[in-house]
Amino acid sequence: MTVRLGIMGGTFDPIHNVHLLKASEAAHRLGLDEVVFIPAGRPWQRDLRTVSDAEERYAMTKLAVAADSRFTASRMELDRPGPTYTVDTLRELRRIHGPRTRLFFIAGADVLASIGTWHESRSLTDLAHFVFCSRQGYERVDVAPTLGDRVTLLHVPVWEISSTAIRRRVSRGQPIRYLVPDPVLDHIAHRGLYRAGVR
Repeated sequence: MTVRLGIMGGTFDPIHNVHLLKASEAAHRLGLDEVVFIPAGRPWQRDLRTVSDAEERYAMTKLAVAADSRFTASRMELDRPGPTYTVDTLRELRRIHGPRTRLFFIAGADVLASIGTWHESRSLTDLAHFVFCSRQGYERVDVAPTLGDRVTLLHVPVWEISSTAIRRRVSRGQPIRYLVPDPVLDHIAHRGLYRAGVR
């Protein structure tokens, strides 16, 4: 039997409800058996000085996905040394799960603008089918030529939430309840994450 495995990669700094909504919508519409959330270890396109500790991001991801039996969290990118490249993660998942598992990489439509710059971008669709979820400002997107036809575009009706906006609200003392799952909210408060002057 073929298993259909969704992959949600991201910095997840912090993970929020729109990440979960996109994964749920993709799982429902594409018949995915599971969606694994993989926080980036050392995201090569980010200034690491602005990214929260990897263990904190993984802890929040585990808390966020715990309530949905279709979702799991993986620390594979945290435990792999060196910069984090999606192509390496897909190859590792292919090795672990074997040829009878179909991989579906789920991302926001805004990723399309930069995916051509990803490490070994031309190899990506040999490894997985790419699912791009539209968001405000990205309702119409052009598929990068390097991705060929192994792409699905999903319109997911979402409100505008971003990890950047959540970090900003916390630093200003503004509420973030209902923007992140309650366990993530509690973790941020308990650990003092994102407060002004706290890295």
